[in-house]
Amino acid sequence: MPHSLDIYLNERRVGVITNIDNDQNVFVFDEEYVADPERPTLSLGFLDASGNLAPQTRMPQTKLLPFFANLLPEGHLRKYLAERGHVNPARDFPLLWLLGADLPGAIIAKHSQGHSPLHDDSVVSTEVEGDPKVLKFSLAGIQLKFSAIKESRGGLTIPTHGQNGTWILKMPSATYANVPENEFAMMTLARSVGIEIPDIELVDSGTVRNLPEIRTDLGKALLVRRFDRDEHRRIHIEDFAQIFAQYPDDKYKHVSYTNMLSGIYRAMGEKEAEEFVRRLVFNIAIGNADMHLKNWSVIYKDGKTPTLSPAYDYLSTILYIPDDQLALTIVRERGWTAITYDLLERFARRASVPRGIVLNAARDMVDRLNEKWPTSPISLTIEQRNRLTAHMNSVPILSGSGKTIAPGGFLPRRERNTAASPIEIS
Repeated sequence: MPHSLDIYLNERRVGVITNIDNDQNVFVFDEEYVADPERPTLSLGFLDASGNLAPQTRMPQTKLLPFFANLLPEGHLRKYLAERGHVNPARDFPLLWLLGADLPGAIIAKHSQGHSPLHDDSVVSTEVEGDPKVLKFSLAGIQLKFSAIKESRGGLTIPTHGQNGTWILKMPSATYANVPENEFAMMTLARSVGIEIPDIELVDSGTVRNLPEIRTDLGKALLVRRFDRDEHRRIHIEDFAQIFAQYPDDKYKHVSYTNMLSGIYRAMGEKEAEEFVRRLVFNIAIGNADMHLKNWSVIYKDGKTPTLSPAYDYLSTILYIPDDQLALTIVRERGWTAITYDLLERFARRASVPRGIVLNAARDMVDRLNEKWPTSPISLTIEQRNRLTAHMNSVPILSGSGKTIAPGGFLPRRERNTAASPIEIS
């Protein structure tokens, strides 16, 4: 028996997903949505080269279309929520059925026979649907995290079903030590060099009310304010895996930073292309080898116009895996020591972006880092600080060994004071 989920952007119905007998999933746009020239944007990935909605002809089996598949959690978090919802973690449709009321961005998946679920155990059992102990939120990504509410007195609680939280509580890792502290430090540094980030805090996970039975003895948790929610509405976002129609498992494949830069420049313009380059240079500087497609997003503040979202998931991965390389390629290069101004000039040319946009944005971020990093009061150990400084000195555009651009590029590079000793705060 086919089952359907109506897909909404806030209160606007945009289409329907139907799961048919062989577990294929069909998505069809709502005719009124297609005909409306003022319609809100569902995804840049659903537009053709002329900016028109393209009919969806794919009928994936077991999976949903990439846009919807990327609304669902991955890895341990996916398994965790699926087990508690008694659904098969390999099937996308039942997970969307279970979690559809609290998805990332402004997407809502409602059961097509009304706001109440069908009384049919073939998708999700009615017992599970009504069980307050079953968490029914979706946050994309692998890391174990929960949707949280901040109480008026400052405490934190996980709401019933996990739904409608305005904060994300990112739990510590049993594999890598102090990941929340690392991310807090890198996000704080990002803010100091002018990158927009959401509000963040380090908290004791043991003090969070209504947390499921999980380990709380692994260290601090990171609390991040959701930028896809405010007090009154859901704000639509999508990540670049959705934009490029890539499944979560392919977030490190097929698409390069060159593709991303080209798409941003064409769809969003010069300002956003510059900001993308600044953020990319920052993540090269901190040794973040995990900036895959899902760790970049756009936000639709007016419902239609895409801009880069606030930054998130900034982590110095080289502190855990020293030999890591970039998650995606820049003109076929992944190595930190390959990042020269010559490479960035080729980066601009391959992306069909004026070289001045790329080179000036890169130089701007290098200057900001040269100014802020040596005295940045972020909480790293002396060893971590020294390792990160050594990494920065190995990157040509940061160390001063990158080729200086000839006249017609930006101004000659300011000499870096490599003798300055950073202030170490453990």
